[in-house]
Amino acid sequence: MRKEHGWSQGELSKKLGVSRQTVISIEKGHFDPSLPLAFRLADAFDLTIEDIFEP
Repeated sequence: MRKEHGWSQGELSKKLGVSRQTVISIEKGHFDPSLPLAFRLADAFDLTIEDIFEP
């Protein structure tokens, strides 16, 4: 989704208030974001949490 929006990992990390490494870890599936971070991700992409994450 990040690439579809034309954002770099650094740009997304700034929007979310996290490190670039955190974005990388989420993208690779090595890190499950906290609920507040999941809400920020959903807001950044104008989606719901359920649209982004699978249970």
